[in-house]
Amino acid sequence: MTEETGLIDLGPAARRVTALLDGVSDDQLRAPTPCGTYSVGDLLDHIMGLTLGMRYAAEKTTAAAGSSEPAPGQGSADRLDADWRGELPTRLDAMAAAWRGPTAWQGSTQAGGVTLPAEMMGVVALDELVIHGWDLARATGQPYDCDPRSAEAIIGWLSAFPDAERPKEVFGPAVTVPDDASPLDRAVGLSGRDPAWTA
Repeated sequence: MTEETGLIDLGPAARRVTALLDGVSDDQLRAPTPCGTYSVGDLLDHIMGLTLGMRYAAEKTTAAAGSSEPAPGQGSADRLDADWRGELPTRLDAMAAAWRGPTAWQGSTQAGGVTLPAEMMGVVALDELVIHGWDLARATGQPYDCDPRSAEAIIGWLSAFPDAERPKEVFGPAVTVPDDASPLDRAVGLSGRDPAWTA
């Protein structure tokens, strides 16, 4: 959150994902991740798409007609831009910048064919960055942390879904974590991932 607006700043989470990219080698692109059946390459392609989709959601716009930019959607290593190491940091910065505008959090907006109150969509965008950042770090053997405010925002959002009502195409069943688990591990567990996952 920022003191001036009370809105969530996606910048720390976006920078944390960017910091992981140099630690991903080409021979890891087919490696498994904690994110379902996604490989590292699939996950990176998904992040490439979601950074666009969530930027458009903040701007309440869509890609220009005839744009060559890929639509957000299912990740596929076969579609991954060859310049992902150069392009993804730019997209992450642009996504975070778009959500710093106060109007980004007003009214309703759409991403991936789903319309939500903008305040909720902003937390979804944060969740995507933090949890997929964790996925990428775990899959590539890198350390990962999360600022407490981001983790607590995600925990509040994910805790609102009882297991019976969790969208199964988005989350697995919540994983129980110890009472003294870190906020990041609690968020990871609520997302349906095991914080102890290893490749």
